[in-house]
Amino acid sequence: MAGQEHITPKHTFLVLHGYGMGGLWWWIRARSTRDVLETFAWVEVITAPETLARFKDESLEEVDIDASRMPPRLDDLYAERAAQRGRAGFGALADRDIVHLSLRGENEDGAPVDQLVEVGPDGRRFRQVEVAEDGTAVRSTPDDWLFNPPVVDHFDPALADQKIGADDFEAQWSRARREDTGLWTRVCRMV
Repeated sequence: MAGQEHITPKHTFLVLHGYGMGGLWWWIRARSTRDVLETFAWVEVITAPETLARFKDESLEEVDIDASRMPPRLDDLYAERAAQRGRAGFGALADRDIVHLSLRGENEDGAPVDQLVEVGPDGRRFRQVEVAEDGTAVRSTPDDWLFNPPVVDHFDPALADQKIGADDFEAQWSRARREDTGLWTRVCRMV
């Protein structure tokens, strides 16, 4: 009919804010996955059928994306995203399968390092090179890490300035030495 606006129907999405050893879960009614990701910082929409089935009967809080108030903890993620929206670089890295970034961090001993990371669309690392201040470089993969939570949020406007080229990452990856011990060896040493 003329004059009627087409309104996209909402669907229920399983949403996770993961933080390593655990996470917060919600059912969020929204128009699309992107709608969820543009509205809340540091979340991912879960689509794996086995995970959806596992949470199907859970009494998770259900939230409408257009609600005037968000529940505790989700409200912080909402506020963080609202503060980012409109800034230059917002969402510049969204919708990419692989992104290479240079982040400042610390190694296991607390010394400053440049962390060159290759991350997927969910912000989790595929590979990483830690370059120390003296120029030594160590590479690692998920087999070397106890946990692999998201390390970046692709909508974060600050990430646009931290993007590096795939060739730059690969050059550092090839020159870096392999992690001395894998996760299994480190776990065995702890026991």
